[in-house]
This record gives sequence, C-alpha cells and structure tokens, in this order.
Amino acid sequence: MIAAPELHTEFHFAQDTDTRFSSDTDFDDPDGRNAVIGKGKARKGKKGPGEKGKGVGKGAGRMNGHHQENGMENVMLFEVVRLGKSAMQSVVDDWIEAYKHDRDVALLDLINFFIQCSGCKGIITSEMFRNMQNSEIIRKMTEEFDEDSGDYPLTMAGPQWKKFKSSFCEFIGVLVRQCQYSIIYDEYMMDTVISLLTGLSDSQVRAFRHTSTLAAMKLMTALVNVALNLSINMDNTQRQYEAERNKMIGKRANDRLELLLQKRKELQENQDEIENMMNAIFKGVFVHRYRDAIAEIRAICIEEIGVWMKMYSDAFLNDSYLKYVGWTMHDKQGEVRLKCLTALQGLYYNRELNAKLELFTSRFKDRIVSMTLDKEYDVAVQAIKLLTLVLHSSDEVLTAEDCESVYHLVYSAHRPVAVAAGEFLFKKLFSHRDPEDDSMPKRRGRQSVNANLIKTTVFFFLESELHEHAAYLVDSMWDCAAEILKDWECMISLLLDEPLPGEEALTDRQETALIEIMLCTIRQAAECHPPVGRGTGKRVLTAKEKKTQLDDRTRMTEIFAIALPALLAKYSVDAEKLTNLLQLPQFFDLEIYTTGRLEKHLDSLLRQIREIVEKHTDTDVLEACSKTYHSLCNEEFTIFNRVDIARSQLLDELVDKFNRLLEDFLQEGEETDEDDAYQVLSTLKRITAFHNAHDLSKWDLFTSNYKLLNTGIENGDMPEQIVIHALQCTHYVILWHLAKVSEGTSKKEDMLTLRKQMRAFCLMCLRYLTSVNTAVKEQAFTILCDLLMIFSHQIMSGGREALEPLVYTPDASLQSELLSFILDHVFIDQDEDNNSTDGQQDDEAGKIEALHKRRNLLAAYCKLIIYNVVEMNTGADIFKQYMRYYNDYGDIIKETMSKTRQIDKIQCAKTLILSLQQLFNEMLSDLGPSFDRSASAFCGIKELARRFSLTFGLDQVKTREAIAMLHKDGIEFAFKEPNPQGEGYPPLNLAFLDILSEFSSKLMRQDKRTVHMYLERFMTFQMALQREDCWLPLISYRNSLQAGGDDDTMSVISGISSRSSSVRSKKAKPATSKRKVPEEESSSSSTEMWMNREQSMQTPVMMPSPHLTSTIMREPKRLRHEESYMGVYTMTPDQQQQHSHPPTPQPHIHQTPMDYNTQVTWMLAQRQQQEEVARQHQERVMNYAKLRTNLQHAIRRGTGLMEDDEEPIVEDVMMSSEGRIEDLNEGMDFDTMDIDLPPSKNRRERSELKPDFFDPSSIMDESVRSTHFLGYDAFQR
Repeated sequence: MIAAPELHTEFHFAQDTDTRFSSDTDFDDPDGRNAVIGKGKARKGKKGPGEKGKGVGKGAGRMNGHHQENGMENVMLFEVVRLGKSAMQSVVDDWIEAYKHDRDVALLDLINFFIQCSGCKGIITSEMFRNMQNSEIIRKMTEEFDEDSGDYPLTMAGPQWKKFKSSFCEFIGVLVRQCQYSIIYDEYMMDTVISLLTGLSDSQVRAFRHTSTLAAMKLMTALVNVALNLSINMDNTQRQYEAERNKMIGKRANDRLELLLQKRKELQENQDEIENMMNAIFKGVFVHRYRDAIAEIRAICIEEIGVWMKMYSDAFLNDSYLKYVGWTMHDKQGEVRLKCLTALQGLYYNRELNAKLELFTSRFKDRIVSMTLDKEYDVAVQAIKLLTLVLHSSDEVLTAEDCESVYHLVYSAHRPVAVAAGEFLFKKLFSHRDPEDDSMPKRRGRQSVNANLIKTTVFFFLESELHEHAAYLVDSMWDCAAEILKDWECMISLLLDEPLPGEEALTDRQETALIEIMLCTIRQAAECHPPVGRGTGKRVLTAKEKKTQLDDRTRMTEIFAIALPALLAKYSVDAEKLTNLLQLPQFFDLEIYTTGRLEKHLDSLLRQIREIVEKHTDTDVLEACSKTYHSLCNEEFTIFNRVDIARSQLLDELVDKFNRLLEDFLQEGEETDEDDAYQVLSTLKRITAFHNAHDLSKWDLFTSNYKLLNTGIENGDMPEQIVIHALQCTHYVILWHLAKVSEGTSKKEDMLTLRKQMRAFCLMCLRYLTSVNTAVKEQAFTILCDLLMIFSHQIMSGGREALEPLVYTPDASLQSELLSFILDHVFIDQDEDNNSTDGQQDDEAGKIEALHKRRNLLAAYCKLIIYNVVEMNTGADIFKQYMRYYNDYGDIIKETMSKTRQIDKIQCAKTLILSLQQLFNEMLSDLGPSFDRSASAFCGIKELARRFSLTFGLDQVKTREAIAMLHKDGIEFAFKEPNPQGEGYPPLNLAFLDILSEFSSKLMRQDKRTVHMYLERFMTFQMALQREDCWLPLISYRNSLQAGGDDDTMSVISGISSRSSSVRSKKAKPATSKRKVPEEESSSSSTEMWMNREQSMQTPVMMPSPHLTSTIMREPKRLRHEESYMGVYTMTPDQQQQHSHPPTPQPHIHQTPMDYNTQVTWMLAQRQQQEEVARQHQERVMNYAKLRTNLQHAIRRGTGLMEDDEEPIVEDVMMSSEGRIEDLNEGMDFDTMDIDLPPSKNRRERSELKPDFFDPSSIMDESVRSTHFLGYDAFQR
C-alpha cells in the first residue's frame, strides 16, 4: 500500500520555501506578544528553520499552577457548546477576555476543548505541553480514549448530542469573527490551533481525524470570510487613494495619502498572513483528507471547498480547486457524490460565475449527465437539478443527446427523480416565450399563450415511443407547469375550434394524445396524489392543498359540464377517445349541475351516452358508459332521479331486446343466422357491461343466460364470444344476488334460489371445461375458481354464519378436473400454446400476453389451495413443476408453498415429498428400475429436493415435526416396492433415499437418531452388510442420519452437500468390490460424495499414498483434521468396508431375528475388523504425515503466483492505492494563491503528466456510476 504523505504533527508548521508562511512562530518575546493584541499586527523576529518551535516561551510557571482551574474552565467550555443554550458570542467574548489576561492558559483551554470534542477523556496539562513533543501528546491522548465504545460527539445519538455539530461549527466561526481584527494576527493562537488540527487530522484515530477535519474546514471557511473582507477593504482603500491622488495639488491632502498608503500596507500584510494560514490548512488538511477512507470526512472537505469557491470566487473559483470536486464526483459513496453536486449547484446558480466554469463544464459535463442514472436516487435528483442550472446558464452547453438522457426520466417510478426531470424538461421546452407574449393582453382558447406549450407537450408525449404513460408525464410536470396543464379551456379549444388561418390542425393521433393528457390532468387535480406505482400512498393534504383541490374540481366541472357533450358528439365514432372522455364525470362535483343551473347540459350528456351505448359494442367504451352512469347515479345529489330514469329506460330496452332476440335465436336450432348472432352478442355485451356496475336482478337474467349456455352445450356450435359473455353475465347475476342476500333483509327462499342457481352454474362451468375453444375454457375455469373461492367456508367469516347453506365444497371429481385443466393448459411450452396467441407465436407481444393469461389461471387455482378450498395434496402436481417452469411461475409456486406451510406445516411437508415421489415414479416409468443415478432426470429431482429443503429455513424447532413426517413418508416409499428378483436385491424405490438425504440437514440431532431407528425397521441384516453400488443410496442416507448425531455439525455437511449436481458430478466415484467403475460413470455420481464425506466425518480410516491433484492451485485454507482428506483421494474397497463399520455398532431393530450361529459369526467378524482397524491405525498416521509433507511442498511450489498477496496488509487512514486520487499537482503549474502541493515521498516521479487540471485520463471511466479513485497508474495508460 502506498503510504500517505508525511504530515507534521507538531503544533507548528513545517518550513516551506515556496510559501510566505513561516513554519515556526516566535513565542519567546512576551512583550512583543502582548503588544500584538493592542496593535492587531506583529512581525517580531521569527525563528530559523533549525530551531525547535514549541512556542512555549518562558516555560516555567506558564500555567501558574492553574491546572485544576484550567480543567474546570475547559469542561465548562465544552459543556456550554454541547448544550447549545448560551449565546455563542458571549461564550467567545469570555474566552477572549481570558486570552487577553493569560493567553497561555486560555489557549490550553481551547486546545483541550478540541480534544474533548473528539470524545477523548484525557486533558493536556501545562507540563505535557511544555515538555513533550506534539506527536507524543497526540499518542498520549489516543491512549485516553474509551475502548468500549467507538462513538464520539459527532456520531453520538440522542437529544443531548443533536445540536452538537452545529454548535461546534458555530463556535469556530464566531471565534474567528471576533478575533479577526487583532488576535488572529498575533502569530500565536492561530499558529497553535492550526498546527494542532493538522496533527490531529493525520491521526489513525477516526474520532480525532473526523473532529479535527471538521474544525479545520470550518476554520478555513471563517478565514476565507476574513480574507474576503480584507480584499473589499483593500479595494475601497485603493479607490480612495486613487481619488485623492488625482486631485489637484492644491486640494490634495498628503497626510491622508500617507494614511491611506499605511492602511493599504497593513491590509496587505494582514491578507498575506491570512493567505498563509489558509495555505497551511489547505495543504496540511484538505489535500489529504478529501481522499480519506471515511466518507463523512471526504464529504466535509468537498462541502466546505464549495463554500469557499462560492464565497470568495475571485480567489478559489479556478481550475486548481474545481478539479477536486470533479475528481470526487467518482467517489464510491453516494453522500460524497451528493456533496459534490450540491457544491456545484451553488456555483452554477450565479450566472456571473459561468465564465470561470467553462473549462470545468466541458471536462466533467459527461460525468454529471451520467450521474442522472446514479444508483442513489438522491444523487440522481441533484444531478438533474445541476443540469437544470447548467441549462439555465447557457443553452449551448448541453447537446441534444445530453438532454434526451434526462427527458426519459420523467417516466421514472421514483417521483423525486421524475419531478426533477420534469423541471428540466419545462426549462428546456417551455420556458422560451416571446417577450411580445407577456406584453400582449391575455387571450383565451387556442389563441392563448399556453396553446403552443400544450402542443409541445403533446408532441413530446408522442415522440416518447418507449413510454406511453401520460399520467406519469403529467405528474412529473405538475409542480412546475401546473398553470399550463390546468388550462382546460385551451385544450377544449384545440379540440373543438377550427384552426386559425395559417395554423396547422392537430392530427387524429395528436388529438388522442391530447385527450389522454387532459384526462390525466383532471385526475391529478381532483385526487391530488401521484399515479399508481409512484407513491407510497395517499398523504394528508394541507389546508391550502384542500382548498386548491376544491377550487379545481369546481372549475373543471363548470368547464366540462358544458364542453363534454360537444366533445362526445364530435368523437362519437372513435372508441379510444370516447373511453377517455367518458371517464371525466367521475371527477366532477355533481352539486355544480344544480347550483350552476346546468341541468340542460346534464340532459345533453345523458343523451350522448345513450347514443354511444346504442352505437358501440367495444367493451372498453361500454364499461366506461356504465361507470359514468354509476358516478352520476349518486343518491346524495338532486340529479339522481333524472339520471336513474334515463338509466332504467336504457336497461329496459336492452333487456327486452335481448329476450326477444334470444328467443328467435334459440328457435333457429342448428341453422343460426350470422346477423341474428351478432345482434344477440352486441346486446349481451351491453347488458354484461352494465351488470358489472349496476344491479339488474329485477330483470331475471339468470334464466335466459342459463338457457343460452345449456343450448351451447347441447348443440356445440354456439359462437365463442356469446358463450364468454353469457358466462360473465351469469357470474354477475350470482354475485349481485349474493350481495343482496348478505345484507340480511332477503327471505329464506332467496337464499335457496341462490344456492340452486350457484350449484347449477358451477356444473355448467365444469361442462364448459371440456370445450374445444380455449378462450371459452379459460373463461369457465376462471369463473369457476372465483365461485368456489367466494362460496367456500370463508363466506361465514365475520359473523355471517347465516350464509352456511351457501357453502359449496368441491368434490374429488371437480378437484381432479380443475387440476387436469391446469396441467394441460398452464404447464406447457410456449410453442405448444397455439390457440391462446391466435396463431402469432412469433410475436413477442402475443407470447407475453399468453404467458400473462396462464399466470392468472395458475394463480386462481393456487388461491384455492392456499384457502383450503381444494385438498392441499393436489398442490403436489404444482410443486413438482417448480424447477422446470421456474422463470414463468416460480414466484407463484414459491408463494403458494410459503402460504401452505403457514396453514399446516405437516401437510405441506407431506405434499412436498409427494411431489418428489410422483417425479420419481415418472422417471422409473421412463428409464426403468436400473437407471443411472447420474442421469439428468434423477439429478433434477435431487436439485428440486434441495430447493424444497431451503424453503424450510433455519429454525429447526418450528419445522421439526414437518421434517420428521417428511422423512417418514420418504422411507416408507423407498421400501414400498420390493425387488421381484428376491430379497438380495435392493427395493425398486431405494434410490429415493438419495433424494431424501437432501432433507437430513433439517433434522434436529435427536430426531436423526429417531429417524435412523425408523429406517432400520425396514432393513434386514443383509441390507446393512451390502456395499455394492446399487445399495449406495441406503448407505449415504444412513450416513446423513448418523453424521452430527453427537454434535450439531450437520449444517456444515448440508452446506457442502447442497451444491448443484454439476459440481458434485466432478467428484470421482470410489471403486467397489464388484466391478471397476468407468471414468464416464465416475464423473457424474453425487451419492458417493455423501458416502465419502459422511464416513470420513465418523471414523478415521487409513489413506493410500497421496497423489497430488489440482488442489494445490487453489488458495490454501485450513481444514479440520477429518476434512483434509475429503474430495482429494479415493478409497480402496477394504477401506470402504472398514469405514462403513465403526468399532461400536449401534443396535438395530430387524424385521427378522438372528439365530445363535449367526450372532457368533457376526461377533467374530466384528472382532477381526477391530483388530484390522488397530493395525491400520499406525499406517494411517504415517500416511497422514506424508500427506501433509507433500502438500506443504506443493503449496510452496504453487505459491509463486501469490507472493504479492502474502505481504502483510497494513490499513492506513487513507484510501487504498486503487481507490485514491494521487497528487495530480506534481509537474503542474497551479494558478492559485500560494499552493504548491509537495509530491509524496514514497511515490515515483511521473514526467508523463500533462499540465492539464482535467486530463481525461485522470478520471475514472464515466460509464461506471460509483467507483473508486485512480492513482498515478491511471495516467500512464
């Protein structure tokens, strides 16, 4: 790591030959010191570079024995600032009086104040300050820190520390302001304080570094203010001198000229002194801390340099200082980037400073534009606001591409970003008005000033082809362009009035866009909240906002109550325009119709809506008409009777017409006329649209619709759309009847009628599930699921037990039909769905729409599972599709599993294992009983089991019973089918234990023993002795149950075993005693990993001579003693035999008892095995020693690639070398006051550096939004 530049930690400044500021100040002349206070300036003899500059003067008796008094005064000063209750100026005045009385004591109080503000418990005594080096003092204070807590006043929480930072900063500012005429020039106080803060800012302790940096930056800000005042005074003095000198000789006052010259000289000396102080702070603190490892410290530096450049632009607003802000815009922390943008906003806001920002803008404009897409929304908002200021200052800076990158953000889901982009758009497109427009009298309609601006909005909306959300555009511009967007008279004039001579009329597409925008503005004004997706919820409106809302609603009602009928008449044949226009009455203040005497316009509106209903068959238009009637039929207003009569007349005519047409249509039989079918369909569409929002129960539509549906089933040739709308209309009839019954005022006969109609309609929907038309089947399935959900046992909740007769529970056959429909129509490949995309499989939009329909179907069925309407075990057929259709339905299936587990953990676990069993049976039917366990189908089932296991979470106590039941069912399934070849062969489903082992890690330690005992109930004695390949699932499953039986190490094993099958397949399969395994088989088995891993965890075995593998190429890591073998070496058959029999066998419960001879034979075999283990133990120890030796040699040979990484990493207070801005000043000619930053002592000279403050190679690639800083290496590329 590149070391940080060396900083002087003494309480004096380093001698710098390039500056006018002396590093050592004179504290030896007491008389001279005292004279400074009265005079305000002193230039007494300064020490040479070789002298020790402690600045103590007469050290003996400096504190005059006032250590206790000093400590009390210091505590009081710190407490006063911390509480922030006293006037800061009075506090500073008291300190100044103490300083004038004894400046040594007062200055030591101030130093201890800074120490305590850093959170340090120690106090610097007079003896320490007189006898110890400054670095030793800081080291001593570091030891006084409270190690139990990392908090310090600037970071502490709580009401008592809430205002500490502001009080601390205010104290420093007031101190400099009160001392600016005398004390700061005495070469004692400021020298000591600056030296102290410089030393603390280089400390390794964050509290010291943070507090001292903040103090130094605020001190610098105060000095900049002093320098600015001096500059103003010098200019005034110079003008006075020039004016006096230009007078005639007789009128010239020589005494005044000499006085002005003397004053200008003193001001120049004071300014030089202030410049030296600022140079010391900038070089000693800023240039090192603006790249500090702590983001808060970097943010402080950038914030304050922005203040300097804004306050004293003549001295600081140049490229030498702007470069730091430009570089830091690439900071990896959002808060630092945010400070950069806010600092720049203060500069670009002042147009007089634009000339000094031209070079900076040209070099860093692209970075600012890219920050509009910052991952931190606050940064993106400020970046857009900064570009708005840049745009306001000059139209030529931003290119069309730059502006377009901001334009599209008006459609952002994050409202602050969208609003900022809307303001940018408004400034760019709408703020350029002709001066003549303001002088001319205001005109209304399409001749108004806003007409062209509204047209511009329409043009922009149409050009935004990627976004078709007018509501988002309106919301983005609402804060800055509400006057334009609420000019509804102008919009109506543009739509209704003829264009003026020479004016181009709006096209049909532009009129459609204007109507949509107009609707969105009305909705925004009436609802006063952002559109869906751009707000957390409705906020409470203020009194002013409520008044504005009421005024807008009144005004829009007065305008559109008159204009809406004319608009509907003009666009009566355009369905898209009508759909938007018909939504306007929903936002009206209906009382205006009465108070404003607008009843005739209401009658005109009702006539237009009636004509639209009779003329149109489009579903969107008809539903809009229905909602308009529903909005107008409000019993609270006096217009209700008028609207209700018009609505009843319309519905009477529609129902009579439908019944008449239906009777003729059904009598025609098989030879249906197309015209008659169209008439029936159009009338049915109108009735269905109105039945959605209005109760049509008195017309008894159930009988006619049921008759229509029944005829369609019997004949089979009913048009598709007629069936779909008849199903929907009947559904509405059922729901309205239920709403009426739920009120409790209906008769018992009504409930019985509803129960009969509901069950008959459910059976009708079930019959239509077998229809040849996909759209009809989907409609029937959706309605059937909704009805089963509505009329389930949930209907009695909320004190509605009286509705119990209406509860309908689907039988097994109905559940089977629903499940079959899902499997046949949802879990299909995209190319197979021919009907749902109407033959447009290649159209992406069609595919997306088809997928959306299938997702809705699956969600409808999963709701039945979640609410226990259908049996939970039917979800097994859904859950088993989790992996195969993860991209399409993974979220729905996962949520279903989560909800079912909340309802019944045990039943959910049984459903999961059932789904795995079904997949296993399907695999057996396809591959046969002698399948290869490395087959993709088997590995897929194992991966699905692993995913299921992860869904149980980490809390084993909550899932204990469910996991145990899962293992129980899995074991029973594995031994369910015996092998027809005899007992010596494994059961047909034994391989399922390999899948079941994925859930072993979820068992608790005591449950593993219980499950293991339950497993042994199904095992014979011969099974326990089998070691052939076909018995490996049993071996691996037993090992997974035995491992961790004495300690909780299964979580580690589970984590290793839960890797994907592709990783496991790389492990070699151990050889068996039966046959030699080919390489192609040994590379894909996953079960052997379980056996090798689990066995090595239980009983150490002797390893063969090691053969080094590619393990040496990996980064060496420490393994447990028993883990160091795993995955590197294979096991011999003998070792496998020994490995599978621990010295102390666990008792088994067998289905067949052992006779005496068998027991004796078994005991002898066990004794021989124990002796063999003891003999091989020594060989194992020797082999292990060889293994370690060989691995050590191999690691030494292979670590050549990692030599650089073996160096110790020492953390510095600076950022790492990859994330650090180097001293770019090296080799550059800076045009600043007196700043010549020295190069770092431990860095190479770079002669290739260009003398350009904004060399493009000096900054990061701007395609990266949040990055580290680059060092010198970036410049050589």
